[in-house]
Amino acid sequence: MRFFRPLSFALVLVAATPPCVSAKQAPPAAQTPATPQTAQTPRTPRPTLPGEQWEQIFNGKDLAGWQKIGDEQWTVETGGVLHGVAVTKAYGYLRTEKNYKDFQLAMHFKCDGDGNSGVFFHSEFKPGTPTITQGLQFEIDCQAMHHTGGLYGDGRNWIVWPKPEDEMVVRRGAWNEYNLTVVGNHYISRLNGVVLVDFVDPQPKSFDGGISLQLHSGGSGDMKFREIWIRDLTQR
Repeated sequence: MRFFRPLSFALVLVAATPPCVSAKQAPPAAQTPATPQTAQTPRTPRPTLPGEQWEQIFNGKDLAGWQKIGDEQWTVETGGVLHGVAVTKAYGYLRTEKNYKDFQLAMHFKCDGDGNSGVFFHSEFKPGTPTITQGLQFEIDCQAMHHTGGLYGDGRNWIVWPKPEDEMVVRRGAWNEYNLTVVGNHYISRLNGVVLVDFVDPQPKSFDGGISLQLHSGGSGDMKFREIWIRDLTQR
């Protein structure tokens, strides 16, 4: 009987260890090609709305933006009231420092005295004097039949005045609303909602200059103004 001698097998188990891989940095992310920069289109300014076209040229606090012509007295009173009082027998004016060719002007006025007044436009003066050298005026006179809203000046005296039925629109001793338009040689005055003058001047003489509030000569001027606004339509 044969005996088989057991064989001793040395089984060497080799762990299936993966090959050692050295740590590597991840490849850089794909770079997006730089977009060529283009010049930015400038933003179109927002159009000015109709109500924003008006600016207050009397601030209700002081006379900033205005120039006194002559020796009459101009003061700012409580409530934003501009008060002009004659203290001599000469003319007196308060003129805007800025010139205007075409415009719409809105204001309130009140006659406290007997002297008349007016709103000059395209006005200039002999230096150092209240002598006006150019400009027309929209008349202000709270006495009946004195042509408030009419046009006078430029060495031409009266140019046009309201119809007789409109002479009584002005209110004496009360505030009046005055709206004035100048575009080229087309002049319009509106008082307390009534159009007094709508006139195209066939022979205009002045075209540019300041707006001037007047105190008439004679020593009786006593005028109040407030809420003076302008819509500048000038093209230069």
